[in-house]
Amino acid sequence: MRTIIVVIYVFLFLILGLPVLGIEWIIAKFDKHAADISQLRIVQWGLRCVSFLAGVHLTVEGKEHVPTDQAVLYIGNHRSIFDIVITYAQCPNLTGYISKDGVNKVPLLGIWMRRLYCLFLDRKDLKQGLKTILTAIDQVKSGISICIFPEGTRNRDREDATMLLPFKDGSFKIAQKTGCPIIPMALTGTADIFENQIREVVMNQTTKPAACPDSVRVERIQISHGRAIRVVSVFPKNGSQTAEEKLRVLAALELQRKKSA
Repeated sequence: MRTIIVVIYVFLFLILGLPVLGIEWIIAKFDKHAADISQLRIVQWGLRCVSFLAGVHLTVEGKEHVPTDQAVLYIGNHRSIFDIVITYAQCPNLTGYISKDGVNKVPLLGIWMRRLYCLFLDRKDLKQGLKTILTAIDQVKSGISICIFPEGTRNRDREDATMLLPFKDGSFKIAQKTGCPIIPMALTGTADIFENQIREVVMNQTTKPAACPDSVRVERIQISHGRAIRVVSVFPKNGSQTAEEKLRVLAALELQRKKSA
């Protein structure tokens, strides 16, 4: 039931929000930054409503580690479509997400995402992918943070919450070229909001009728922001440890700590 309510809410938000985008476009003609911040807060409010309707009980740790006076590169583990819903609502300043190119083609959603400085990565087109990364670098230099999930796709391993998929090439070029801090984010429990429940419903249907599990659950989700990582510490000159290795270790340790807490 909750899933249906969330889908209806998101659809209505995107439709009814079109006049708002028109107003924001007019405001941007006079004060672009004010329009950007206004759009950010409106969408964050909408995403918080989505979390509420989905029955999410959210715990956020380490917000003090996120600089508010400069752009950063957020990196996080990716387990669910709700990773974006949960994390974007916590961003203190303008932040664009790097998403797969197919999302850009979703009616209305693509419009909202472009207005919020989100970028779309075509994994099959290396030239276009490079262009996307260069655009992200320019955005960070102009004060807009970027969030990327280096695994490149959702990790569906339900057995080990600390397991990470191999990171995609170029995930940290943005930090290398701009010198911005990297903020690691460890998310736990997000797959329980939607993906894992869909699996349970399917399994129940193949065995015996059962009530939709999301009708009664309250999902406990946690986000833990790690301390900011500076480029000089992530990319050592002696090459003793690659950026990928160091960040994977940091993320795994943080996830393990949350799992055992």
